[in-house]
Amino acid sequence: MNDIIRQLGSLFAQSAPTAFLLLILLVILDRIFFKPLAKALRDREAASSGALARAKEHRNAVAAKSAEYEARFQAARQDVYRKREALRQKALAEREQALRLAREQADAWLKEALAGIAQEAEAARSALRAECRVLATKIADTVLGENVPQGGNSQSGRVEP
Repeated sequence: MNDIIRQLGSLFAQSAPTAFLLLILLVILDRIFFKPLAKALRDREAASSGALARAKEHRNAVAAKSAEYEARFQAARQDVYRKREALRQKALAEREQALRLAREQADAWLKEALAGIAQEAEAARSALRAECRVLATKIADTVLGENVPQGGNSQSGRVEP
């Protein structure tokens, strides 16, 4: 057993420089290669996650501005509709006023025309009554062959002897 321990000691002594060189190589690789590589990976991760966070912030800002724009657009549209409705109501009121005035004027003209027609009708009736008396007198003179005095009932159109 002593022999085995001695052989192990000899192997360990022979492998110690290799282990030491391996340890130095690991320290050198860690400082020259692994640490800068790890730092580059952390920076890359930070940059990519930061870019994603900034992109989310921009997307949220754009969504907020879009909602604000839509709200302003709707308000402007409602304002235009209100103004258009007010103009329409004003135009309807003006049209109604013009129609009312035209009706009043037409009624006045109609009353004047009816009054004129009534006067003309009364004048025609008076003229017909007078003409009727004259004709009745002529008819009576012709039928009776004598001169009958004028006078009588003007409503019936007859002349009384």
